[in-house]
Amino acid sequence: MNPVIEEIEKELGDKIEVEKINVDENPQKASQYGVMSIPTYIIEKDGKEIARKIGVTPKAELIKLLTS
Repeated sequence: MNPVIEEIEKELGDKIEVEKINVDENPQKASQYGVMSIPTYIIEKDGKEIARKIGVTPKAELIKLLTS
C-alpha cells in the first residue's frame, strides 16, 4: 500500500498530512489508536477521528474518505 499512499500524498499533499506508523516499532501509538489489524487507515480532522478503514483499500476509496 505504500506506493498508493505516496501517490495520494503527492496529489493531496497541500490539503492533507500523512503520518505513517510502523506498529512493530511503535506499539504504544498502535495501542493508543486501537489498531488491531494492518493496514489501518485513520482519518482525523481537527484532532478527532472521523473515519477508519481496515485492510487493503483501493486508491479511489482512500481519496473518497479523505475528501468527503
